[in-house]
Amino acid sequence: MTLAIQTVGLSKSYGSHEALHDLDLTVRTGSVFGLIGPNGAGKTTTLRLLLDIIRPSAGSVTVLGVDPRAGGASLRRRIGYVPGELRLDGRIKGGALLRHLAELSGPVAPGTIETLAERLGLDLSRPVHALSKGNRQKVGLVQAFMHRPDLLVLDEPTSGLDPLVQREFLAMVREASANGQTVLLSSHILSEIQQAADDVLVLADGRVVAEGDVASLRIAGTRRLHATLTGTSPAEIRAALAAVEGTDDVDVTGTAELVRVAVTVRGDVDPVVRAIATGTIRDLTIEEPDLEESVLDLYARAKEAS
Repeated sequence: MTLAIQTVGLSKSYGSHEALHDLDLTVRTGSVFGLIGPNGAGKTTTLRLLLDIIRPSAGSVTVLGVDPRAGGASLRRRIGYVPGELRLDGRIKGGALLRHLAELSGPVAPGTIETLAERLGLDLSRPVHALSKGNRQKVGLVQAFMHRPDLLVLDEPTSGLDPLVQREFLAMVREASANGQTVLLSSHILSEIQQAADDVLVLADGRVVAEGDVASLRIAGTRRLHATLTGTSPAEIRAALAAVEGTDDVDVTGTAELVRVAVTVRGDVDPVVRAIATGTIRDLTIEEPDLEESVLDLYARAKEAS
């Protein structure tokens, strides 16, 4: 397995405030890696450390096989970056700005700027100071993607974009990954991570809360289980569920002939199914959590543990 990014014990402090603590991160070449966390979690700090915008207080970083502190311009040309706060100003037109940036970033195939602008619905003839937040974000996306960099580092890349453009952006991310490019995507829009990422790392208060593939985070989340039972009673089912850890919002109704159960399950559902199987299960449905529910649950557990 080749790695596009690797950090070992990466930490960043500002005086007594530790913005990032002991981060071990590995991002596979050609993968889409999602970085999730609330404001202040350490996401932007992590991205800036990877790009040598700021320097670590401790630990090591390797990006595309190179220490970013020594990589210089040759490394930066291999990276496409959209910052979390993209500032563009001036009377220069969007197309002229992008052509100027293309001269700095490296070879850009003829027509690429125009094609990307058309996909995102960006008018290249307008001056950047007259663009809305969403259209400025489109300029940022075009400059990041246009030279087909080995690594894309995208910090809240769809901020200000409408849903149709967000969908096109996700298509661009998938195409980049299929082309062998690596994408590191930081986002508050969890559905983006759910749709695009292969692997995910969750940060809270500068520390890793969880990591793995998207499917594993979904499993770790909260489900809602619904069942219809016969051959038992509501009292028996309530007593059985009371002995199962990780259950909440238990709702058991009905009679001895037909019992209806609804219960929230945190973690593995198998103990709950075994508990209600004292009766005959006539119908069983389990609502899969979305990633947002999983992450919120992880945040809550991290705060309880701290």
